[in-house]
Amino acid sequence: MLIQICVGSSCHLKGSGEIVELFSEYIEKHGLEDEIALSGSFCIGKCNRLGVTVQIDDDIHTGVTKENFKEFFTQNVLSQFSDERK
Repeated sequence: MLIQICVGSSCHLKGSGEIVELFSEYIEKHGLEDEIALSGSFCIGKCNRLGVTVQIDDDIHTGVTKENFKEFFTQNVLSQFSDERK
């Protein structure tokens, strides 16, 4: 799985640095280091007023914040792997 987090100016101002840290933490916490490639990306082109834009493989998600991160990670990342990792 490839996860790209927008680090362009708009998302940077909305906290993309914190989102990168949360992804790193959660990937390690769930033992997914060998399953997920995490990278930054300049503007993905789906700027949003509410949060950071994240692309998971070919799917683009907008509005990711530290407040909704846990739910986002569970629904969009952990759901792709076996239940034993949850």
